[in-house]
Amino acid sequence: MSLPRKPLSRRRVLVLSAGAFAGPVLLRSQSAAFAADEVETHGISAFGDLKYPAGFKHFDYVNPNAPKGGVFSETVTSRQYNQNFLTFNSLNSFILKGDAARAMELTFATLMASAEDERDAMYGLAADKVRISADGLVYRYHIRPEARFHDGTKLTAKDVAFSLNLLKEKGHPLITQQMRDVKGAEADDDETVTVRFAEKRARDVPLFVAGLPIFSRAYYATHEFDQSTLDVPMGSGPYRVGRFEPGRYIEYQRVADWWGAKLPVSIGQYNFDTVRYEYYRDRDVAFEGFKAKSYLFREEFTSRTWATGYDFPAIRDGRVKREEIPDNTPSGGQGWVFNTRRAKFSNPRLREALNYAFDFEWTNKTIMYGAYRRTHSVFQNSDMMAQGLPSPEERKLLEPWRGKVPDQVFGEPFVPPVSDGSGQDRALLRKASQMLQDAGFPIRNGKRVNARGEPIAFEFLIDEPSFQPHHMPLIKNLATLGIEATLRIVDPVQYKARTDEFDFDVTVVRMSFSTTPGEALRTYFSSVAAATKGSQNLAGIANPAVDALIDRIIDVKTRTELVIAARALDRVLRAGQYWIPQWHRASHPIAYWDVFGHPEAPPYYARGAPETWWYDRDKAARLERSG
Repeated sequence: MSLPRKPLSRRRVLVLSAGAFAGPVLLRSQSAAFAADEVETHGISAFGDLKYPAGFKHFDYVNPNAPKGGVFSETVTSRQYNQNFLTFNSLNSFILKGDAARAMELTFATLMASAEDERDAMYGLAADKVRISADGLVYRYHIRPEARFHDGTKLTAKDVAFSLNLLKEKGHPLITQQMRDVKGAEADDDETVTVRFAEKRARDVPLFVAGLPIFSRAYYATHEFDQSTLDVPMGSGPYRVGRFEPGRYIEYQRVADWWGAKLPVSIGQYNFDTVRYEYYRDRDVAFEGFKAKSYLFREEFTSRTWATGYDFPAIRDGRVKREEIPDNTPSGGQGWVFNTRRAKFSNPRLREALNYAFDFEWTNKTIMYGAYRRTHSVFQNSDMMAQGLPSPEERKLLEPWRGKVPDQVFGEPFVPPVSDGSGQDRALLRKASQMLQDAGFPIRNGKRVNARGEPIAFEFLIDEPSFQPHHMPLIKNLATLGIEATLRIVDPVQYKARTDEFDFDVTVVRMSFSTTPGEALRTYFSSVAAATKGSQNLAGIANPAVDALIDRIIDVKTRTELVIAARALDRVLRAGQYWIPQWHRASHPIAYWDVFGHPEAPPYYARGAPETWWYDRDKAARLERSG
């Protein structure tokens, strides 16, 4: 199912608590009080704008006559919550424990589903309509009577309420953080579930809630939810778990008589009988697997391979196709993030100086074949990225923090230095050395030391060997500055455990946000997230100005106000020097064996595969005959 925030990609991821709600009697009386001023709608969005009217037939970007059947297979290119790019040992995707299989969300229905050609709109799936109170604090969903779990039992409002309260109580920290403005959920009857939100709730929390999985209350009466397990959970979505081998592959089988198949949000989608994900520990080995037709679809993340590797026979004779799909979503931020919880990274001037040791121009030209652009902002490739001097509107938001944030916040935003492309730009390294000297980090006996005379040394932590070449030139330049940096490559399970516990010095982070960022910003940048194990705030950012600006973003009433507040936040984050920005690419480079059909254009805000693609039996037959 589509979630309002897409899974994190390489490009660019239950028992009711006492006190969660006041009680069924109070809830019912409050529901009655709200009934007079509720507005009924078939869809929701952050600012109330919907492209598709009530009664629409299907999304514009699908082929409503797409045939069903065949197989779609690829490697793991995106993830959410506790899912892992490189392995899996669990089928529970919504808790912190374990490494879950990719795409378990396909097996669950949600209240609503996202339209991938709108910024943030969602339309009815398990719920056919929702009544919203005038103050936006009460949502009453009507559950479709035809909704069913895979065992044929009815999906009711009681299952929805159970699921939401369960996830708020025991879900992955990224879920519990985003549900902190959810007061609770209660089933008024089998067909109506009431969800209550706290005052001043985050604008996008109702969207997040509408995209959460619906679990079977009966199933979890005999199964523990908060345990890592390979037991197949009871689902209600378009697919169910098929064959799998932990750490190697997992298959999802289409539910032929799925109750939601004829709904407007589903027509033309979920067309493959089997969706399979292959796991590889090495990208080069994975590419060889694609060439051998071990899987059928590949999104390429290695620029060297994209530039030089696609000259094998199947490409030359047309059996494998190559395309680049535009990526119109914010590119987000990718970079080396400093763990500022550690004293060695407490000085922002040191962190800024380290930026001058990374020669992006050389790395892009030599290692990545010129395929990328330098990242400046966590809102890269969007109108939310700060540029130039602050506008009067931005300055108004920033002024209360003057003297408490760097002066640079009120000037031009920080932009990473541009090198001469030599790999060891002496001018930039001299500047870095002087910055370190001025910040109180002199050279003694050839080593850069702090005020106590302790050498500055740290470790880069990664879990992919293919990323090693990108680190080594940076490590070499750091050595020139007298800093001893090392690289440690660990297995994916250990990597996840260490980053969940914030047990690292520097690691690569991908920060990806929707076109309408809101509560998710807290999971990356808030003071609360900095102290929450398993959160995405790996940098340890705990800054009152950042917290206040996130609150402002969440509280705005218009998209114009959102853009202004996001730009102000971007200025503070960039001035904080929490990372060394890396690179981005505003497209999806894909290759696939020519057995698929797909709509003429993908949805504006998504890749579209496998959701809107289909298996073309005629193409597959021709491919089989050609060898």
